Amino acid sequence: MASGVPPNLFETTFAVGEVVAAEPFPEARKPELAKLDVDLGDEVVQSAAQTGYNYDPEELVGRQVLCATNLGTVNIAGYESEVLTVGVPDDDGNPVLVGPDEDVPLGGELY
Repeated sequence: MASGVPPNLFETTFAVGEVVAAEPFPEARKPELAKLDVDLGDEVVQSAAQTGYNYDPEELVGRQVLCATNLGTVNIAGYESEVLTVGVPDDDGNPVLVGPDEDVPLGGELY
């Protein structure tokens, strides 16, 4: 395996979900966090995501996003974040969400 690659990297499951609710998360220490409810097809889960640099909460509702689903739950300022909503950095280093180019079935896993 390549140097620097975690040995369990390929054990991480990534699935497509749809944001069904989003709200600012001012209680968190990290800036620009939002609380997201994400529908994975068979369940709705919570995710704390640093979306505020590039998105308003209301524009996230209905958007399909890619989530790491088996990393465990993290408590952030009393909020249970169950999945990691993934993104890539923009020119300023702030997260841009990753998702499919067109709508796909919820819960679909990344190959």
